[in-house]
Amino acid sequence: MFVSPSLDENIAYLGGAFSGCGDIVSRKLSVGQDKQITIYITYADNMTNRSILEESVFVRLLTKPLKIGVFQKTDALGIIMEEAIGTAEAELSPDMDEIILAVLSGDTAIFADGCAQAIVLSTKGWPNRGVNATETEVVIQGSKEAFSETFRINTALIRRRIRDTRLKIKQMKSGTRSKTDIALVYLDDVVRPSILREVEEKIEGINIDAILDSGYIEQFIEGNTLSPFPQTQMTERPDKAAAAILEGRIVIVVDNSPFVLIVPATLNVFFQSAEDYYQRWTIMSFLRLLRYVGALLSVILPALYIAIDVYNPAMLPSLMVLKMAAARLMVPFPALFEVLIMQLAFELLGEADIRLPGPMGGAVGIVGGLIIGQAAVEAGIVSPIIVVVAALTGICSFTIPNISLVGGLRLARYFLIFCAAPFGLLGFWVGILILLIHLASLKSFGIPYLYPFCSPDVTDYDDLKDSIFRAPLPMMKRRPIFANRDCARRTDEEEGLHDLSK
Repeated sequence: MFVSPSLDENIAYLGGAFSGCGDIVSRKLSVGQDKQITIYITYADNMTNRSILEESVFVRLLTKPLKIGVFQKTDALGIIMEEAIGTAEAELSPDMDEIILAVLSGDTAIFADGCAQAIVLSTKGWPNRGVNATETEVVIQGSKEAFSETFRINTALIRRRIRDTRLKIKQMKSGTRSKTDIALVYLDDVVRPSILREVEEKIEGINIDAILDSGYIEQFIEGNTLSPFPQTQMTERPDKAAAAILEGRIVIVVDNSPFVLIVPATLNVFFQSAEDYYQRWTIMSFLRLLRYVGALLSVILPALYIAIDVYNPAMLPSLMVLKMAAARLMVPFPALFEVLIMQLAFELLGEADIRLPGPMGGAVGIVGGLIIGQAAVEAGIVSPIIVVVAALTGICSFTIPNISLVGGLRLARYFLIFCAAPFGLLGFWVGILILLIHLASLKSFGIPYLYPFCSPDVTDYDDLKDSIFRAPLPMMKRRPIFANRDCARRTDEEEGLHDLSK
């Protein structure tokens, strides 16, 4: 549908399109030196910046003596743009569908009688939280800024950290009804063209009525949708997103979401915290090793307890076996049932902690855990050792800095429990083997999920410098495998600076 030269036809079409939309504000005005030109202004209430709209549009239109003659009606919008519009972001559009979408996005449209186009003014000014502190990825040293739900604020937070003309922000839309703004943010000379094309194709191929959060995009673009392990990295930290871009990865910014996606992603990147690079490499390497150990224990500890306690108690010292037998003497349930009771109890406490208000949630989590554990032991439902195993498992899972990976490891924990319960250590090791085979089969946009623990020689073992241990920053001179190999060096001396004057 194109804009009609007849203003009445345009008003009728807009009236039908916005029928029942009480938040759409419209006004018909007569402007010009002799008030001979009729215009029609429409915008969405509370989605526009009212001060820009009033000072840069209404005041100028009503007070400025525009010299528009009777025979210049077809040029009226051009004259209005030149003489009466005080904002830089203004353009003419003949497409009615694009104009309607712009109005619904917070812009203002101006129609004029006799013109087959409309002026679209950028007057976006919807409510937002601004830039708040991080909540899920808290660090002691480093930036406290977090992404917000506003699209342009998020892209600006990245642009502020990478002031390079080669930083590209490619904007797209997805969702047949929501028309959600999506941006691919990357360094043009560092990103791999094949990965960029694949990401673009997957996002363009999304067919759904609405994209309400970046989690929608994550589920559509990941390679194996049935895997419990995340194949895209999600973060609320602008500094972490900027660091990923400098590594050659692509950041996907989704409007209305305070989390951005980073692709490709390997298992290794989920153990990396932004703070790892802000402090000395010795202490951060130690802490990263603790994360790997914590993740391993959170997965295997309950299943290993069942396998040894039920099938292979001879592997333990005699004194420990006697203590465990004495503790379980009055417990009428098998070890599997004990483990499941405590694991599910801690899962429910964790869910309650999230749903309840902040101060109350923390109190319920701590007090509830103590009370339930003590009451279960005194009632003879579980043994004390099971409470220790469940608590240690929960604490170990908290060391992982990425909540998406925690969810995958929780499901892997239950898988190993049900493997070990009927077959003991044999089932436990078979379950471990199945998990490793599954992880080895995963890829994130062509990058093996277990890299750099598999095939590290592809980059001459450089990527092992930022794996379980982190090397000193002066030694990390090459970008990871995600980057274009022609621009793998981080230092300008090796790559050569681009001469922008050419």
